[in-house]
Amino acid sequence: MTTAFDRIAELKSSEGPQAAIDLLIETLREEKNYHRVFDALLMKKKNELGLSLLNPTSLDDVPANQRSDFEKYYVDCARETGTLFLKSDQLSEAWVYFRTIQEPDAISEALETATLPEDYEKSQELINIALYEGANPVKGLQFLLQSNGTCNTITAMDQAMQGLEGENRQKAAAMIVSHLYDELVMTVKSEVERRMPLPPSANEPTLRELIMGREWLFQEGNYHIDVSHLNSVVRFARFLDPGTPELELAVQLADYGCNLDTQFQYPGEAPFEDFYPSHQHFLNVLLGRNVDEAMAYFQQKLDAEPDEPDQQMIAYVMVDLLIRCDRIDQAMEVAEKHLRFLEEQTFSFAELCIKAGKLDAWSEASKAKGDLVAFTAAIVHGS
Repeated sequence: MTTAFDRIAELKSSEGPQAAIDLLIETLREEKNYHRVFDALLMKKKNELGLSLLNPTSLDDVPANQRSDFEKYYVDCARETGTLFLKSDQLSEAWVYFRTIQEPDAISEALETATLPEDYEKSQELINIALYEGANPVKGLQFLLQSNGTCNTITAMDQAMQGLEGENRQKAAAMIVSHLYDELVMTVKSEVERRMPLPPSANEPTLRELIMGREWLFQEGNYHIDVSHLNSVVRFARFLDPGTPELELAVQLADYGCNLDTQFQYPGEAPFEDFYPSHQHFLNVLLGRNVDEAMAYFQQKLDAEPDEPDQQMIAYVMVDLLIRCDRIDQAMEVAEKHLRFLEEQTFSFAELCIKAGKLDAWSEASKAKGDLVAFTAAIVHGS
C-alpha cells in the first residue's frame, strides 16, 4: 500500500523538492493537521530562499537581507492557518496565530456568535481567551457570568473595567446592570407574591412598581440580593452612556438601595459618600432628568468639602457629567477652578479647553505651572 511518505518521496524524485512540499501541504490540509500546515508553508518559503529546513518556523537563521520578505510571508501564513482553525470552529487554536500577529479582530468577531462549550475546561479556556487575553472582553464577561455566576463576574469586572475602552466598558456595564436587575426583580416579585397575589397584567412589573408602598419588604434589615453585588453594579452603571436603556434599570437599582437598612448602604469615595442617593442624582443626569437639581447637589458637596484632593474628585465627577450631557461651558467653569493642572489619561484640561474653544485658559494654566511647551502649544494651536 502506497503511503503519503512514499508519494512525497516519489514526487521529490520526479518533480523536485518544491513539488514534494506542495504535496505535503495538500496532504496536511486534507488531514486538517493545521499546525503542521503552518510548518510546511514556512518550509516551502525557506526552501525557496535556499535556507536550512531544520527549523522552518524560526526567524533566527534568516539573513538580514531576506528577513523582511520572510516576516511578511510568516504573517500571511499565520493568518491563513488561523483562518483554517476558525472555519473548523477551533477558536482557541486559531487565537494562537491571530494573537501572534496581533490581529485579534477575526477572533473577536467569531466570539460574538460563539456559544460556551459544555465541557468545563474548554469553557474556561474560551473565557480566558476572550476576557483575560483581551480577544473580546465583553463576550468574556458574558461567558463568565453564564459559567461562574454573578460574584466571580463582578470581581473580574472590578479588575477589567478601567482597562476597557469606552464602547466595551459601556457594553459590560449594560450587561451586568441588566442581569442584576432581572435577578432582583425576580426575588422581590417572589416575596411580594407570597404576601399577596399580584393583579393580572400584560406587562411584568418593574422594580420600582414592586417596592412602591411596600416598606415591609425592607423591615428588620431584609434584603433580596447580595448587597455588595448591588453596590458594585450601581457603581459600574456610571460607565453607561447617556440615554441607554439600562440607565433606567440602574436608577431603579439605586432606588432599591436607598430603601435598604443603613448598615447595608456602604459609603463610597467622594462625592458618593451617600452612596445610593448620590448615584440617583448621577444617573438621572445621564437620563436628562432634573439635571440642574443634580448638579446643585454635587456643587453643594464641592463647596462644603475642605479637603483639596476630595475637592478635585468631586470636581472631576461634575466635569465628567457636564461633558457627557453637553454642558461644556459649565464644565469649563468647574475645571478652571479645580482641574486646570490635571493632564491624565482619564481627563485632560488642555483637551477640554480645545473642545470649549478656550485656548486662553489652557495657556494661562500652562504658564501658571511653568510648562513652556504646553504654553507654546496653547498659543499657536489652530493659528
